[in-house]
This record gives sequence, structure tokens and C-alpha cells, in this order.
Amino acid sequence: MWTPGLCLRLNLVIGEKGTSIGIEDSIDTSLSQLSLNNRSGKNMAIEKIAPVCGESHHQGAKFQHLQGLELEKAQKMAEFFSLLGDANRLRILSLLAKQELCVCDLADDLGMSESAVSHQLRTLRALRLVKYQKQGRRVFYRLADHHVLDLYYAVSEHLEEPADED
Repeated sequence: MWTPGLCLRLNLVIGEKGTSIGIEDSIDTSLSQLSLNNRSGKNMAIEKIAPVCGESHHQGAKFQHLQGLELEKAQKMAEFFSLLGDANRLRILSLLAKQELCVCDLADDLGMSESAVSHQLRTLRALRLVKYQKQGRRVFYRLADHHVLDLYYAVSEHLEEPADED
């Protein structure tokens, strides 16, 4: 017997051809109250309902359906983090977290060529992580806004925390 909050697998039949998809979720409602939000205009019907794990995960608490991250936003975030996953870019951000610097000072502090630093800064500009300002022949870079600094410090603090033993 199914109970509220029980982890279920629903097989839905969508459209005339009967395309079947499976959805695993915890649902805090009775079968008589179960409804499907059908925005596509296709015919939808519940084909099969089966317990997944047989345990109640919500123990009487009112379950609220939370939407996950949209695919497009998840892809943009993944690209952002993959581009941020370069040690030299992180080293540049760590210096810019302290003060505004020109390309030649960054190159000197990092032991890199100015060309290599400029290349990394182009990527960081494309990610909107740094901004620049020209002063004569020199270009000075700084972090774009407080979000970048917050992200930098959050990751830094996370890595300094002792690991939890499971």
C-alpha cells in the first residue's frame, strides 16, 4: 500500500504513440489527488505506479516540489566553472582579490610571460570576472564585483575546512 511521502516511480504515457517516461520522486499526496500538469496538449495517462525504495522520506512533513536547475543554466554554470578550473586563472584572481594590478605586475608576481597573463585575462574578462582600465600605455585589472570576491573566499574557506569523517 502506498503512503504519503513514499518514494515512487511513475511511468507516464504521453501522446497517441504511447511514449513512456519514468519519473522518480517523493509525492506527498494520495492517488486520488494526483494530477498532471499538461501544458503540451498531449494526452497523458499514468501507466504504472511502483514503490522505489519502500521508505517514507518526509515523515508527515508537508512535501513541497522543488524544481531542479534548468538545463540551459546548468550548462552555462558548468562552462563557467570549467573555465575557472585553471590554476593560473585562479592565481590571477587571488592577486586581484588583494589589489588592482597591471599585466606586467601580474606577470612578474606569477612568473609568467605578459602574453600568457593577457591570454588568461581575456578569458576572465569573457566570464565577466575582471574589469580593466587603461591608464596611458598600461592596463590595470581588478575583480569585476563583490560576487567574484565572495566566490573566491567561499571556495578558499571551504578548502581550509577539515574534512568530515563519514
